[in-house]
Amino acid sequence: MKTTRVCIYPKDVQRITGKTYTQARLYLKKIKKSLNKEEHQLLSVQEFCHYSGLPYDEVLRSITD
Repeated sequence: MKTTRVCIYPKDVQRITGKTYTQARLYLKKIKKSLNKEEHQLLSVQEFCHYSGLPYDEVLRSITD
């Protein structure tokens, strides 16, 4: 049984967008700030998709391959 990913990490964003690891990390930090999340809190794939406007199914497929 395949499990569904809940959290997204800089390496995932790097893979999806083609940004460098540092740019991906800063992008996630920007999303967290806009959602009023604290530094230690994780960012969900759904939150990332909502902010970036990317389709959830495509993002999930690209990070689980």
